[in-house]
Amino acid sequence: MKELLKKYDIELSELELEKFEKFLEIFKEKNSQINLSAIREDKAIIEKHFIDSVMLNIFLELEGKVADMGTGGWFPGIPLAIISTEVDFTLIDSVWKKLKAIDEFVETLKLNNVTTLNGRAEEIWQNIEYREQFDYVVSRATANFPTLLEYTIPLLKVWGIFAAYKMGDKEELKSGKRALMRLWAKIKKVKNYTLVDQKRTIVLIEKIKETNEKYPRNVGVPLTKPL
Repeated sequence: MKELLKKYDIELSELELEKFEKFLEIFKEKNSQINLSAIREDKAIIEKHFIDSVMLNIFLELEGKVADMGTGGWFPGIPLAIISTEVDFTLIDSVWKKLKAIDEFVETLKLNNVTTLNGRAEEIWQNIEYREQFDYVVSRATANFPTLLEYTIPLLKVWGIFAAYKMGDKEELKSGKRALMRLWAKIKKVKNYTLVDQKRTIVLIEKIKETNEKYPRNVGVPLTKPL
């Protein structure tokens, strides 16, 4: 693992490295049980999940409260939480069994900065406990860009940042132009990098005004009728 981290100029403390090694062990065990990811080999898991997740730290220093929207296979939330122990992470997903596995992992590694939240984005964001309460939102979810924006921007405080992990498709980013306008957000920076000879992008989106209460729309609408 050290050699792979070095390849991408990522430095970890011995304690962080120890936690990542334990993470790899537990992830493989849980993945065989509930299919968190199609990626099974150690090297691929480390590069395509662990390293891809923590690449954000090269471009952005997280602080305050962070939500991982659609955490699914635990990424990028868990790797970021391991290296950002002073930041509070809320990992959100609609699939309860995936969050249960996260809870077990968090307890094993004593990650006191991680909590989980089960539910659909369209319903959770209407709760004042979560709506516009986060300094940052991160997501590697595979939803198309306009849908993903409607799922995430309502979570952010004004001037908060949404970090969207994407595959570098410029046309997809263009498709989010109308959604950005309606949700009062703008693309601040686009950071490109290469992972296993594949072009990747982290899009940093800034919220500039409170989100209209009608967003997100009812369950299923953002997916079937993107902004």
